[in-house]
Amino acid sequence: MSRQGMQDRTQSGDKPFRCEVCDKMFRHYCDLKIHMRIHTGEKPFKCEVCDKRFTQHSNKKRHMIIHTGEKTVKCEVCEKMFSRRGDLERHMRLHTGEKPFKCDVCDKQFTDHSHLKTHMVIHTGEKPFKCKVCEKMFSLNHTLKGHMMTHNVDKPFKCVICTKAFKLNNSLKRHSRIHTADQPYKCKICHKMFNEYGFLISHMRMHTGEATFKCEICDKMLTQKFSLKMHMRIHTGEKPFKCELCEKMFFEKSNLKKHMRIHSVEKPFKCNVCNKMFSHKYSMKKHIFMHNKDNTE
Repeated sequence: MSRQGMQDRTQSGDKPFRCEVCDKMFRHYCDLKIHMRIHTGEKPFKCEVCDKRFTQHSNKKRHMIIHTGEKTVKCEVCEKMFSRRGDLERHMRLHTGEKPFKCDVCDKQFTDHSHLKTHMVIHTGEKPFKCKVCEKMFSLNHTLKGHMMTHNVDKPFKCVICTKAFKLNNSLKRHSRIHTADQPYKCKICHKMFNEYGFLISHMRMHTGEATFKCEICDKMLTQKFSLKMHMRIHTGEKPFKCELCEKMFFEKSNLKKHMRIHSVEKPFKCNVCNKMFSHKYSMKKHIFMHNKDNTE
């Protein structure tokens, strides 16, 4: 195609290049080529410091700021520092309330183009992210990443007390504090103690009311990254935790764990009054309430 022909198509809004996998259309062949890396998993650009790989050179360039730590751009409202002017511009919308990106289908508006792009999945039903193990398709990349954890069973670090295994040594160290009752992190406001620094940070948001994690689909704000991850499953319908006995699926691992007691005789919750054992904590609480009711009559 001639340069003039390509220019005419670009100006007219025509998108002649189609992805053979998901049918998405592009104005330029180079954009299609970059897009195909989502499906192929190709990441040709490598960070020389940590060996992390990227689909685009611009993504690698942004990543390098993590290693340099350079932050030269300052917000004049709250004085927060940023590495890039684009990050500051997006941040400023929190102060101004500006939402320049509008959904053409339902007119909902967003502060960031990436949030609009994620939101559009609701209308298109597009699922471009594919699991290489079981070929299940997902709308969001981070949902795929969470799903991949269900396939990865390599956990070399084992607790010597309860034999629970972990992928990372740091995870084992944090877990070990459950057995030692070590709680080195203290809240300066209410003096509550925590065995992980992350738990203290999440707890502090209860005092400040800060909700920093935003759902890109419905704009709901949450105080914890984990809460956002759980919330996203409402939109995706993902239930990554499966009972191996009856194949029932669950949103959360804790729900699967509680469910498993149906199949076993495990009763870990004990009444301090009569020593009766229960499979679930809420059953024990209901039982203890009966003791308290008897004492008040």
